[in-house]
Amino acid sequence: MAKRKVSVTLSEDVAQAAADAAARRGVSLSCWLDAAAQRALVVEAGLSAMREWEAEHGELAPEELTWADDIIKTLTARVAG
Repeated sequence: MAKRKVSVTLSEDVAQAAADAAARRGVSLSCWLDAAAQRALVVEAGLSAMREWEAEHGELAPEELTWADDIIKTLTARVAG
């Protein structure tokens, strides 16, 4: 995969927390930030798809959103633990 060097500016607390997280995972800060950006892009794509779906079918009902939140909590717990 091609790589491109970029320069970013982070607030001091975010920069330190990211560096600490990278160290805990045993990866470079660049690698950690790349993975974080990839996750953010997946979330953004999901939100975009959701907006498109709701534009065609209408907004989800509160109980449907609660159901989805429960699934996300379950999956997150599995990944974390």
